[in-house]
Amino acid sequence: MSGAPHKFAPKMKPVPVNRTTLVAALDVGTSKIACMIARLKPCAPNDALVGRTHAIDVIGLSYIQSRGIKAGAVVDSAEAELAVRQAVAMAERSAGVRVESVLLSVSGGRLQGQLIEGSADIRSGTIGSGDIGRVMSAGAAHATGDGRTVLHALPVSYALDGVRGVRDPKGMVARQFGIEANVVTADSTVVGNLMLVVERCHLTVEAIAASPYVAGLSVMTNGEADLSAAVVDLGAGTTSIATYSLGRFVHASGFAVGGQHITTDLARGVGASVADAERIKTLYGTVLPGGLDARELMTIPAASEQERDAPRIVSRGAIANIVRQRVEEIFEMVRDRLSESPLAAEPGARVVLTGGTSQLTGVAELASQILKRPVRIGRPLGLGRLPNEAKNPSFAVAAGLLVYPQFAHLEHVEPRRARSLRTGTDGYLGKVSQWLRDGF
Repeated sequence: MSGAPHKFAPKMKPVPVNRTTLVAALDVGTSKIACMIARLKPCAPNDALVGRTHAIDVIGLSYIQSRGIKAGAVVDSAEAELAVRQAVAMAERSAGVRVESVLLSVSGGRLQGQLIEGSADIRSGTIGSGDIGRVMSAGAAHATGDGRTVLHALPVSYALDGVRGVRDPKGMVARQFGIEANVVTADSTVVGNLMLVVERCHLTVEAIAASPYVAGLSVMTNGEADLSAAVVDLGAGTTSIATYSLGRFVHASGFAVGGQHITTDLARGVGASVADAERIKTLYGTVLPGGLDARELMTIPAASEQERDAPRIVSRGAIANIVRQRVEEIFEMVRDRLSESPLAAEPGARVVLTGGTSQLTGVAELASQILKRPVRIGRPLGLGRLPNEAKNPSFAVAAGLLVYPQFAHLEHVEPRRARSLRTGTDGYLGKVSQWLRDGF
């Protein structure tokens, strides 16, 4: 997978605006694998959810404990494959359909967005799609370092003969055409191994998308996206960030600290097993140590199975302090990432939190204190027949993958011959996948 100077993850064709389409979303996280299947049906424009051309009717859902994944990356391909097979099979039974391809999210691999600028002389005088693609390809190649894969290449703004701020230049006349674009990349190894696991399940990876970007598509309202906002996806093994300005996705970043680190802190701090610590976090996790029940005592089973190890007595206030310290660290890291993004120039811009860790009591209030911005919890919007158990922030990425096909037309798609990671028979992954299909 190292033969090309730059690599593009697979991208799907835009969904036809007048056709019903079946879509399957696969969110392979550190703690949970979720699979959603939906029918996208053409619908009238929605003022609250601008850009959506289709109503989303969820017909299948599954979610299971993740295996073989750490910090958003594959660490045991056999275990990860079994888990993916199980999740997809359960969703297929729920929907009563078989799926051949999936949309896949990526949260690990050190997500990073970079604003790039490029320009070109226009020979014909009129700007066409070929001119935009030519400049985007050159800019993406320049922005992509060795060992990185392009997940998204999204135009932010255009310039014609030095006049900036043009929204759509197609068909316009100019001598020189310039573009500013957000190129989002991830480690090629992380992307490639996720694809390989899915392809070994006899599934085609139709498209790959950065988790915080698609989470934003599912939870943000039109007003938030049109101004400036950041979506922070608080996962179990990673925290990832997508920044929006004037309705455009302008920056991305991430780091490998998340909810599992809170669980580990609790296990060490109260002398509990990891399983008991996770249960304590889920049932009693809060970042508000000063609550009325802070002095309430809890009995914590000993981590060791030896009979002589007596249970420990711990106050809920002590538990809250342990949780708060780690959550504070996470938001301080988020604050540092936001200070390096275009959102730094928008001190009043909102932050929307998604992911399972955002459900800890008091998280939004603590985030607002540290980030010095208005903060809210984001939940999937505009999905029909979404089961109640999926109407929470931990399913924002899976839901966003179902929304994503309606926005695929905004992205630059590299010509097929240049996509070394593209599913098929041309690249390394395609050859391995074909060998697996032939052999088994």
